[in-house]
Amino acid sequence: MKPLNIGMIGYGLMGRAHTNAFRQVSQFFKLEHRPVLKAVCGRDGVKAAEFAANWGYESVETDWKALIARDDIDLIDIAATNNVHAEIAIAAAKAGKIVMCEKPLGMNPAESLKMVAAVEKAKVPNMVWYNYRRAPAVTLAKMIIDEGKLGKIFHYRAKFLQDWTINAEVPQGGPGTWRLDASVAGSGVTGDLLAHCIDTAMWLNGSIDSVTGMTETFVKERKHALTGKKQKVGIDDASAFLARFSNGSLATFEATRYARGHKALYTLEINGEHASLAWDLHDLHRLQWFDHRDSSLVRGWRSIHISDGDQPYMKHWWIPGVQIGFEHTFTHQVADFLAGIESGKPAAPTFRDGLATDYVTDAVLKSAKSGRWTNVKKA
Repeated sequence: MKPLNIGMIGYGLMGRAHTNAFRQVSQFFKLEHRPVLKAVCGRDGVKAAEFAANWGYESVETDWKALIARDDIDLIDIAATNNVHAEIAIAAAKAGKIVMCEKPLGMNPAESLKMVAAVEKAKVPNMVWYNYRRAPAVTLAKMIIDEGKLGKIFHYRAKFLQDWTINAEVPQGGPGTWRLDASVAGSGVTGDLLAHCIDTAMWLNGSIDSVTGMTETFVKERKHALTGKKQKVGIDDASAFLARFSNGSLATFEATRYARGHKALYTLEINGEHASLAWDLHDLHRLQWFDHRDSSLVRGWRSIHISDGDQPYMKHWWIPGVQIGFEHTFTHQVADFLAGIESGKPAAPTFRDGLATDYVTDAVLKSAKSGRWTNVKKA
């Protein structure tokens, strides 16, 4: 196997998730390349060193520019905050590095477009970490839809609910709560949670033409974790929108961090002329399926347990009947990405796919301000 030297930027939640995927993929998937944890980069050298020691990285950097300049780094993985995605990705592409980037791609479509231009000009492999596509049940849903089993699709609905920011004493900014700081995150739940829902939706059901949305910031001021000063909150705490897909189907999307009792409730349902399907992140190894063509004696919703070897990805893991989890979606994404590099057929979502999602989130935010239907720009 050819070594592929990884340079990871960031050591938070996604740094751990990505690193675990790089460590696991060669043990379970037959590929030409073997990821090597060459270096991790973070502003806090002590924490970066602790992360490196725990996860097995060979070296530590505190300057991402120095990491990109290294000749022994093949792939730059950006697991840092949203406000640095563009600068790092563009520099990495110019240096000829393979680039993977956490979602959302940029702080706004203008940044994302520059990132797309950079990787396409440099002709380097690239991917955005929208991992929910790689949940085996969601991948199976894609196969079922592509085979036409649902018939004409009428409705798509998705929601992503959390409750961790209800307390007004939760600060904004800093390592743990940067997602509440607009200058670092770009937007709130629209670019964070709904971005996942939108990427999955367009992968399953095609492009979105227009949206009309509303957003709300329930706590208007919060202390900043770094300065201790109270300041205006610039992100959206809740977001909901209606959408029209290019195929004529209608959609509803909702995301909030104010749904008491929900930590990460991501659900989707699709209704077609012949059948419907549904998925729930809390039960991610199951796909719910209803087919009107069944005999009326047995017609009803059924629960498909995704664990057999002929179902997506499952032949690489354990025995039939045994489920896998959240972390495996990242491993699947790395496996598909490396397979795409080896075959010359890039795996999605590419940076351009990420830009398409950013155009939708941007249209939602614009619609929420104008109160009007807004057309979505095409990537």
